Amino acid sequence: MDASVIDRLAQARVVVGGDVLLDRFVEGKVGRVSPEAPVAVLNHRAERLLLGGAGNVAANLVAFGAQAVLIGVAGDDTAADDIRTLCASVDALDCQLITDPSRPTTVKTRYLSGWHQLLRVDSEDASPLAAAVAASVIAAVEAALDGAGALILSDYAKGVLDAATIPALIALARGRGIPVIVDPKKASADVFAGATLLTPNADEMARFAGMVVASDAEAEAAGRKVLDAVSIEAILVTRGDRGMTLCRRGEPVLHVPAETHRVFDVTGAGDTVVAALAAALAAGLVLPEAVRVANAAAGVAVTKPGTATVSPTELKQALGIAGAANVMTPADARDQVEAWHRQGLRVGFTNGCFDLLHRGHLHSLDQAARRVDRLVVGVNSDDSARRLKGAGRPVQDLDTRAAVLAALKPVDLVVPFDEDTPAALIEAIAPDTLFKGADYTEAEVVGGDFVKARGGRVELLPLLPGHSTTSTLARLSGRS
Repeated sequence: MDASVIDRLAQARVVVGGDVLLDRFVEGKVGRVSPEAPVAVLNHRAERLLLGGAGNVAANLVAFGAQAVLIGVAGDDTAADDIRTLCASVDALDCQLITDPSRPTTVKTRYLSGWHQLLRVDSEDASPLAAAVAASVIAAVEAALDGAGALILSDYAKGVLDAATIPALIALARGRGIPVIVDPKKASADVFAGATLLTPNADEMARFAGMVVASDAEAEAAGRKVLDAVSIEAILVTRGDRGMTLCRRGEPVLHVPAETHRVFDVTGAGDTVVAALAAALAAGLVLPEAVRVANAAAGVAVTKPGTATVSPTELKQALGIAGAANVMTPADARDQVEAWHRQGLRVGFTNGCFDLLHRGHLHSLDQAARRVDRLVVGVNSDDSARRLKGAGRPVQDLDTRAAVLAALKPVDLVVPFDEDTPAALIEAIAPDTLFKGADYTEAEVVGGDFVKARGGRVELLPLLPGHSTTSTLARLSGRS
């Protein structure tokens, strides 16, 4: 698979129908227990609103570069206004919310200390839609299918997808030769008859098949059992750290191992999977290729907090058709560091040319990483290194230097910069600690005043004598 495959996702146009939610995050820090009751006291700091449910599926599609039409139902309330505002801020997303004044917009409110979830409060009415509202949903999807390459049914069991709407929507799409991908929450697979692909997780698959789904063999057996009973072309069982299992009629089973990442949060990973599958199929990929793309996308999504999206660059990196995933632009690095800070993690920063990596570099990076939770390394671009070190430098180009640094265990993130100093980068990412070698004084450390003004600190690390790039080059040239 090459990079052009991921670039083709931008050609996809996908309709998403289902339960549109508003995800509300109330963030703060717990420092004490209430004297009134044995409960934590959350010191409120901020709130965030994100598209959830089918909305997060649509957001994932747009993040891949695809066009998305989002169709769902909302109440006549401020939460519906918030969803429309969020959608309006996303290019290539056409949001068509049908108003039902008889029910509230579904809102999930999560209270967080750092990124530890203390409590979730749901506001919802999951009863079936009134006949007139259901008819409006069906009509909206029918109109949106013109020019679409796939239809996603995003079922969060909030009432939009039921025994009346599901068969009608599947028939509309399949009648036009458009694949239907379903993320199901129903007790039985029967209601999804006629769909192209179901994407149940292991628990949902066990419920459909009435059997345990743990091993590869059990996942295959469950998939075959449901395919024998229900008119569905294929089933993709998503199995968390055990990967995915694809069962198709008349085809060998395909087991895809999970991407090996540090899992931070699985919230919304299913949305990422179904969005990637639909975008890939709409762009002309065959189903096994689409599954591999979706598996890679899920591997990225679970490393991020909350309902998160995956960019084409991240997807290419996860598939091994682009540079290392932890080499980022300053803008992306800022977002990553902000996410780490929301988790309550301490972030350190150091920088250099790292032209010929040697034992002294490794010693310093290891010492720095031991003092913080995450270590960011700024690396001078080729032009910047040349201005700093002189003609003939750097010996190795930026891509090579960044890739080598990114592969080191102590390094969590590598950020190239073009300026002569990392001052602008430091101000963009706002680390908690700056590290430099003990050959500097604290007053000489670029960005030190900025970090200390924010309550951070500067640490000077002891050097390992006898190791430097200059001395290594001198030995190579026979000068010493």
